Amino acid sequence: MKIQNAKRWAPRGSRAWLAAFLALAAASGIRMLLSPFVGPAMPGALFCVAAALIEYFFGLGPALTVMLVGLVIADYLFVPPYADFSVFDHSDLMLVVSYPWVTLLIICLIERLRRAQFRAEMFASVAKSRYEMLLRADNKRALRLRTIDETHRLLRHLPHYHDSIILIQALDRKASLRPDADHAAGTVHALPHTSAPGSRFSAVHPADIERLQNSLSPGSHRLRIRSGDHTYKPVDCVGERFTTHAGDFLVLRIEA
Repeated sequence: MKIQNAKRWAPRGSRAWLAAFLALAAASGIRMLLSPFVGPAMPGALFCVAAALIEYFFGLGPALTVMLVGLVIADYLFVPPYADFSVFDHSDLMLVVSYPWVTLLIICLIERLRRAQFRAEMFASVAKSRYEMLLRADNKRALRLRTIDETHRLLRHLPHYHDSIILIQALDRKASLRPDADHAAGTVHALPHTSAPGSRFSAVHPADIERLQNSLSPGSHRLRIRSGDHTYKPVDCVGERFTTHAGDFLVLRIEA
């Protein structure tokens, strides 16, 4: 993968040029303070340092500006004869030859390193983004596998308990968010028009049928079911919830 904008690592705007101006002023002031001690020796050293610092923090353009303006200031103020451009001697030639080449070498090395650093950071950012995408894809895949397993469990469950199934209901997933009393009691509401009666539904007492149509929750239930002599007997039942890709279902069956 190629990073096309690696050269755009440096911050832009007036801040970079203000920093370049302050670096020139600081280098000039410090060099003037050192002039009584060092004389005309190394007139461009501090400007080279200033250009390197500006390059590291603000990029190539401001650093080259600091280098060129620093060359003029160093030659004018710190190379004898001072404050005079009319004389060009060996000292001026040494400054013009040595200072730009050394400064350019340092600036180019720093620029190359900063671009490589920016490229590495971009690679790391892209890798992190792709890793997060893979994690989300894995989570979705795990959820799909879970719903498929639940669907298979439901399909195995239905034939096994076919003769004892009383009712199948499609549950409203948003019902668990309703702050009502039934929710506090752990009840899951069902949509009446999504109920499917099982083979034993017709044998349930009408009052229990009405109660089941209004509310139904997973767990144990006790229903009155008609026996052979047309009387109703209490029977223990169990409601099991299944989460599938088609939705949530609750199967109420007679407990074996």
